[in-house]
Amino acid sequence: MKLSKDNEKIINETLKNGGIIAYVTDTVWGVGCLPNNKKGVEKIYELKHRDTSKPLILMSDSVKNLLPYVQNVSDKANDYIEKFFPGALTLVLEKSELTPDYVTSGKTTVGIRVPKNEIFQKLCGIIEGHVLATTSANLSGEQPAMNYKEAVEKIGGHTDIVIEDEYEQATGEPSTVALVTEEKTVVFRQGKIKL
Repeated sequence: MKLSKDNEKIINETLKNGGIIAYVTDTVWGVGCLPNNKKGVEKIYELKHRDTSKPLILMSDSVKNLLPYVQNVSDKANDYIEKFFPGALTLVLEKSELTPDYVTSGKTTVGIRVPKNEIFQKLCGIIEGHVLATTSANLSGEQPAMNYKEAVEKIGGHTDIVIEDEYEQATGEPSTVALVTEEKTVVFRQGKIKL
């Protein structure tokens, strides 16, 4: 499905009804749903055969949409946000009460990211709340989809909508994932960005 004005209503209705969608980001393809929709989150775990102890992350087109989902953001984390958002960095921060436990697998933290990809940013710009609970577009243990064709082949039959990437391709380099407090930075996955 193309990301067009005509399709905005279909995308929003699908998400509100607990649907899941697949889309390009700056790193790899992702699948996501509305963070406050438990049905959608459960469908993502089911689709991927994902261990429910592994949390999803939250992504948006702007950090201002993500900040209500976290709290006690350290100065160091704010520095990284200013320097690397949008980009291939997932910051793991203390979650606020707005972030459901079923998104974080009961953990007290949540990862947030703002991908540097125009198609993804336009998608978030049209959806209610502008935030998606998300993970990579693949079955657990397999490589993530890298383009529209792969996304359709790998998970198209399990998702409600696959958004076309058109002119904005994924790079294939994973995001760096890091827990950041004032006292320490713990890198869980070293990706494109070196902290």
